[in-house]
Amino acid sequence: MTQTDEEFRAEARAWLEEHLSGEFAALKGLGGPGSEHVAHAERRGWDRHLAEHGWTCVGWPEEHGGRGLSLAQQVIWHEEYARAEAPARVNHLGEELLGPTLIAFGTSEQQERFLPRIRAVDELWCQGYSEPGAGSDLAAVSTKARLVSTSSTTEPEWVVDGQKVWTSMAHDADWIFVIARTEPGSRLHQGLSFLLVPMDQPGVEVRPIRQITGTSEFNEVFFTGARTAKDLVVGEPGDGWRVAMALLGFERGVSTLGQQLGFRRELGQVVATARRTGTYDDPVVRDRLAQAAVGLEVMRSNALRILSENLRGEGAARGQDNVAKLVWADWHKHLGELAMEVQGSAGLVAEEDGLTESQRLFLFTRADTIYGGSDEVQRTIIAERVLGLPREPRGTST
Repeated sequence: MTQTDEEFRAEARAWLEEHLSGEFAALKGLGGPGSEHVAHAERRGWDRHLAEHGWTCVGWPEEHGGRGLSLAQQVIWHEEYARAEAPARVNHLGEELLGPTLIAFGTSEQQERFLPRIRAVDELWCQGYSEPGAGSDLAAVSTKARLVSTSSTTEPEWVVDGQKVWTSMAHDADWIFVIARTEPGSRLHQGLSFLLVPMDQPGVEVRPIRQITGTSEFNEVFFTGARTAKDLVVGEPGDGWRVAMALLGFERGVSTLGQQLGFRRELGQVVATARRTGTYDDPVVRDRLAQAAVGLEVMRSNALRILSENLRGEGAARGQDNVAKLVWADWHKHLGELAMEVQGSAGLVAEEDGLTESQRLFLFTRADTIYGGSDEVQRTIIAERVLGLPREPRGTST
């Protein structure tokens, strides 16, 4: 850690301590997976406050409105943000995923149109990848888009028909980035395009999915003749697979450390509950808590190693992202189980105003091994593409 990095840490810590006060003090620790509905409007106000002071998009190049922070400084920012118990951000999909994708693949017109609004938290985004028949298997998408001219004097538009599912926060989003099949008759990853589609139009319907937690942060999104401009395709038409995979690479970048720091806060809450209820005195519980702490340190070290390799241009070894997904999903699911166990019988009863944090953690983490690529799919990818084992049968002929 350089002197410059230490000075940056002091700057970030001091700013957070000063500004997480007054109207924003009550937001500490709010939001995040399973709790995205909590104080959403207020947290968006906090995000806009961050933007006004230059604390959004900190890793973006300066020419695109960011701070151009080094990897080490981005890690420091995530660490200090978590240490301060600052609220979960509402603009993750725009800032951490779409923004870097537009910087890498977008036209100058697309960058000028969208990046300032993402940085200022003026427009929120959602991700149109998964479908009822294409969850972890993204290449199986069936949503279609075609260029249609309404008259000889107007530019053609993309007309989108299909369905997406498990679309996080679609009900609050202004735009959605969509993987759609734009070449009739194409199969698998061929003929896909990466489109930017406005949500506020007659051809888009959002249906919330009520979860076991009682909340609805996931949605189904139906496109029936939805339209978007011809030039709102990122990359070339038919090259959407490459763009989509690059976006997933950004998803597994430095922001994963922010996720793990959220895990650290959750683990701290579980330990505090165990001490309060007396279950901490059980040697078996203490051993499981210790294992959880060790597992968290292993995940952090592995994430830093992968990020460092990418920064040096070496590229992480094939399959490491899949292994990382397996590890954190299993770890988090078991933390949810441990959170319930340390509560004892009190954990079986909901409070009058809803679920406790431990109950919500337990219920939401049931999905960790499914969303973002199920454990089964991750293991199949590792087996076939990394270890070179025989391919899993894809069906039998009759």
